[in-house]
Amino acid sequence: MSFLVTGIGELVTNDPSTPGAISEELCPGALGVVRDAAVAVEEGRIAWVGPAAQAPAADWRVDLEGRAVVPGFVDSHAHLVFAGDRSAEFAARMTGTPYDGGGIAVSVAATRAASDDELRRLLVRRVDEMRAQGSTTIEVKSGYGLTVADEVRALRLAREVTDEVTFLGAHVVPAEFADDRAAYVDLVTGEMLAACAPLARWIDVFCEPHSAHAFDEQESRAILLAGRAAGLELRVHGNQLGHGPGVALAVELGAASVDHCTYLSDADIDALAGSATGDDGTVATLLPGVEFSTRSPYPDARRLLDAGVAVALASDCNPGTCYSSSMPLAMALAVREMGLTPAEALSAATLGSARSLRRDDIGRVTVGARADLTALEAPSYLHLAYRPGVPIARALDLGA
Repeated sequence: MSFLVTGIGELVTNDPSTPGAISEELCPGALGVVRDAAVAVEEGRIAWVGPAAQAPAADWRVDLEGRAVVPGFVDSHAHLVFAGDRSAEFAARMTGTPYDGGGIAVSVAATRAASDDELRRLLVRRVDEMRAQGSTTIEVKSGYGLTVADEVRALRLAREVTDEVTFLGAHVVPAEFADDRAAYVDLVTGEMLAACAPLARWIDVFCEPHSAHAFDEQESRAILLAGRAAGLELRVHGNQLGHGPGVALAVELGAASVDHCTYLSDADIDALAGSATGDDGTVATLLPGVEFSTRSPYPDARRLLDAGVAVALASDCNPGTCYSSSMPLAMALAVREMGLTPAEALSAATLGSARSLRRDDIGRVTVGARADLTALEAPSYLHLAYRPGVPIARALDLGA
């Protein structure tokens, strides 16, 4: 069955070679913007893109009546398998209590106590919430179980909603191993990894020497190398709470993404820029909702882009440091607080995040790509930053 999505007032393709693409001051050519556009879809893939007047016939037509359409947002960093509530922790931070990673233990206790059915219900609700705000690809991490059985359970549930599943047994050292960190690293790199690797695509680690609960450079290296030996690709939480080794380690080991990047040295930026020369380089994934929710300084995204670093945006939806599932909010914060233009923020939330997942079939509206389209209750993508907090974006369901 074929669909023709027509009546698109403004289509962002992320492909400047698209027929009919324009370049204006507020619509840079790299976005591949087409006015009065249409998209043909067959078997869940894009079959044609261009001006509506040239559109092919289709079995079904969907008329968007002048709405703007953008590539579905790619949320490449999310912690969605959890139970419990940490709103009191948020309130305390707003009055000056600093974040050090310790609150994760609250979520671990609640998640361990929850049933499979409860965790599944919460997970599906959060994914639905994300699609209702325009996200079509979502990465989901484990990390709130921290036992072999609970990490396996989290990954098994995550696989029910996404192909982008990340093993984060190295989120923090759980309380029962507080006096023997080495034993927990051995567990993560041994029995836990063996049980979890078949369920995941990625391995991640919270590399943060500024937190007594997270992992230092030596521990993080051992965990990442073990994950790679088990066939997993690498991601890193790095440089969130202060300057540290996370970025350098991610680049050295060829991680697809290093996430947070709140505190960066010149050497960190040089390493990321050098890595960005190839498709397999390390992307700097920025999570501005975390800075909003923790009162931390925002990363200087302008400095990263000007240095040639590949940049992505993601929500980091999680119960502690950013309980927001909104990619439009992340984009608006990136524009308002981090120096990106609206075009750069949209590109980072689509193409950039797709690159951080090493995917070329998402984040763009081009022939052969997945038919992941997000419609806006607005005439232009500029409204994503122009109308912060207003639910104007929704993933388009074509029934494919």
